[in-house]
Amino acid sequence: MSTPDIRVEKGHAEPEEVAAITAILLARAAATPAEAPAHRPLPKAGWRRLEREGGFRAPHSWH
Repeated sequence: MSTPDIRVEKGHAEPEEVAAITAILLARAAATPAEAPAHRPLPKAGWRRLEREGGFRAPHSWH
């Protein structure tokens, strides 16, 4: 006899309860996409790095 793939750590679960949770887990695993998208674009930052800006700013500009 082989060891079970799912084990109850605390308490006691009837075979029907273990079968129900196994069915739910298998259904959720089947619902997720098999592969993730290769590239997800990164969000653009809403701020600027000061060291990348030019040295001059107009006197009337707000910083």
